[in-house]
Amino acid sequence: MVTIEKVDTTNKKEVKRFVQFLYHHYKDCPQWVPPLFVDAYLPLNRQKHPFFEHSEADFFIAARNGEMVGRIAALENKPFNDWHKTKKGSFYYFETIADQEVADALMGAVVDWSQKRGLDTIVGPKGLSPFDGYGILVDGYEHRQMMSMTNYNFDYYPRFLEKMGFEKEVDFVSCYLPAEAFRIPERVERIAERVMTRGNLKIKKFKNKRDLVQWAQRIGQTYNDTFINNWEYYPFTQGDIDYAVQNVFMVADHRLIKIIMHEDDIVGFLFGFPDVSAALMRARGRLNPLSILDLVIEMRRTKTISGNGMGVLPVFQGTGGNALLYYEMGRTIFEFNQFEHVEMTQVAETTRQMRADLKNLHGVEYKNHRVYRKSI
Repeated sequence: MVTIEKVDTTNKKEVKRFVQFLYHHYKDCPQWVPPLFVDAYLPLNRQKHPFFEHSEADFFIAARNGEMVGRIAALENKPFNDWHKTKKGSFYYFETIADQEVADALMGAVVDWSQKRGLDTIVGPKGLSPFDGYGILVDGYEHRQMMSMTNYNFDYYPRFLEKMGFEKEVDFVSCYLPAEAFRIPERVERIAERVMTRGNLKIKKFKNKRDLVQWAQRIGQTYNDTFINNWEYYPFTQGDIDYAVQNVFMVADHRLIKIIMHEDDIVGFLFGFPDVSAALMRARGRLNPLSILDLVIEMRRTKTISGNGMGVLPVFQGTGGNALLYYEMGRTIFEFNQFEHVEMTQVAETTRQMRADLKNLHGVEYKNHRVYRKSI
């Protein structure tokens, strides 16, 4: 018999049990990339994670005969529901052994939690932060996870969800391209330069990490405004922006972050991240002087860059802003003289222009993460 236990997030032993299940569950999986412990524990810290400033979440463990066999979180993102005029709950951190009974019990806890709050639909996986990876992996199990920017799961997960009546809500596709796909012909380079001149646009580069962090608040707001028409949009709180600064920009390579300026306003951005998955696998969650050194070395030798965050404000998308982003992506890649491959990570199917652009660049869609929904 499967029993469900609610995690007391003030109890360190219970929190550790919830977090450590992930590392045990995938310990023999060569495609899984362990998140750092500091990142894995943060979502259960109600005092530090900004989600709890405006919304609610609880965490649950499934056990059988005293052994933990699964876990899940139930969430209500109140700003999202207020903006979209919906009554949606979410699930995240869904992990289960290969047993439908366990999956049913975990989701039953989410349904019960959501119904008690007057919610009528469940979607997920959808996390506490806009920077959490979306969806269940439904295609591309043979490929390594892109750091902690995406989720990894075993191939029985979609089958379990669909048996419970879940249907597709939206897909997030990751595309693989050779760096050569971004080599810009001289003709296109001249066009990009004309776009900047006529549109009064310019590329802002950052001198160092301190310079980047000083701009981070403004970049965060533009990031939010850019995706206003996207499925996952909700207005960022100041806490959400601060979270991005502390957990994204502080560890980013400032040379791989670019923004497009129109006079004094940010109207577009490009976030590139060296793929340090190999170093994260060696770290096994631990952050110490040796693992930090290994991460720094991996940043300098990895051949893959992840483009996870790329967009232009809607009003500038028809004025050459998108072309300018790809132009700058090409320049960035070849300036480093390091990268041979590019992964455009988790591009929503609702971003039609970017999906079309990637097809024109002959991008190969090699991973697909699906967000599911179910009426309750």
